[in-house]
Amino acid sequence: MTVTPPGAGRPAAQSPELYWFQADLRLEDNPGLLHHAGGAALLCLYCLQDNPAWCNNRGMGLQRRRFLYESLAALDSQLASLGQTLLVIPGDPRSIIPLLVRKYDVGRVGTSYTAGFYEAQQRTFLQRSLPVPLLVHPGNSLFDEAQLPGGLDGLPGHFAPFRRVMEHQPVPVPLRLPVSLPPVPQGVYTSTLPTAEVRPAIAYPVRGGSASGQARLTSFLYGRRAVDTYKDTRNALQGEYSSSGLSPWLANGSLSVRAVAHQLMDYEQTICGNESTRWFYQELLWREYFHWRERVDRNRLFAATGIARKRYLRTFEPRAYARWCQGDTDFPLVNALMRQLLETGFMSNRGRQIVASCLVNELNIDWRYGAAFFEKHLVDFDLATNYGNWQYIAGVGCDPRGGRHFNLEKQAQLYDPDGLFTQSWGGHRPRQPEFITDAADWPIEEGETR
Repeated sequence: MTVTPPGAGRPAAQSPELYWFQADLRLEDNPGLLHHAGGAALLCLYCLQDNPAWCNNRGMGLQRRRFLYESLAALDSQLASLGQTLLVIPGDPRSIIPLLVRKYDVGRVGTSYTAGFYEAQQRTFLQRSLPVPLLVHPGNSLFDEAQLPGGLDGLPGHFAPFRRVMEHQPVPVPLRLPVSLPPVPQGVYTSTLPTAEVRPAIAYPVRGGSASGQARLTSFLYGRRAVDTYKDTRNALQGEYSSSGLSPWLANGSLSVRAVAHQLMDYEQTICGNESTRWFYQELLWREYFHWRERVDRNRLFAATGIARKRYLRTFEPRAYARWCQGDTDFPLVNALMRQLLETGFMSNRGRQIVASCLVNELNIDWRYGAAFFEKHLVDFDLATNYGNWQYIAGVGCDPRGGRHFNLEKQAQLYDPDGLFTQSWGGHRPRQPEFITDAADWPIEEGETR
């Protein structure tokens, strides 16, 4: 749905337009970009922002930042083929966009819907303060809001009823690639794209950009035909094609989820359709569900009591949290998974459930600290699915069972029976004392005063 303020028709023919890229770093199936491609000039902008401080975490991990920078460079290259350029400016869009609007006499601003509390604050501020309209176009979703039975108000509280209804809904056809774009406004300088500090990890060598995402999708479907066995392999802790591997490009919008769905449907019709291909589509529906829930739940997505408004008594023991973050707990499989995340920016879906259950149930720490750590480090960080899944495990989200508590020894037996994964990532750490006595705990001798 495009949110169009009153009087937001097309500006005068000579007015430049500004398109603010966020989680839509692609040209294909980008409704916002296409909507603003008919003016006399077009300014393409990306505001480079760091993660805000939240739950003892700040900024982006090196691999997540590297993937973002590569995605921006790839988008800039695509734009250059159409005579355009991507202006990348570090800072808050609430400061940057008003300056650009005034400097280049912009007649209209557009962006795509992007999940998040801070993102919503930025949109609201700009809609109220800009002298020109800000149009908010649909985000990277399978369906339009009008396709939801009952709309957002009727969104089910659990996934199963959502799936039963939406799995039969037609996915709209992806929009075309633009064949041309208006020129850059006169006087716009060319920004220097940021460069990454690290190279991709050998164990997870994904590269940013739409072309890399499309190559992965083609290989997953037609090259390796890994989708044929997806249901059987999806819980593996590692493996190049144990899962689709598409989440990094879907997360920052380098891939259109509608394009993925339509290529999957084409594969089912022409090559093979089975239980595994349907299971893969169900995973796309899970992503879709969390994205619509974010619009309904808003700030509840970040509350300790979650959308279920359930209060659990938790503690925060800094040492236990630090050990979890660094993979130095008394649980070898958890350690291996956390060390894999720190080095590569990746962790399997099963691994994420295991380490989340450990933090919440074994260490009794507020789930939001784990969600914030994932936000910092995951190459495929997606706000709606990340926080939705953490609430699910913690028992404060959309799980009708009220949370998941995994037996860590059983998980190791099931998914790492030979211990090779744990060993290869250094999961066996020296056991540490549960408590440490320091000066603050020393007893006071009789007669002493504080």
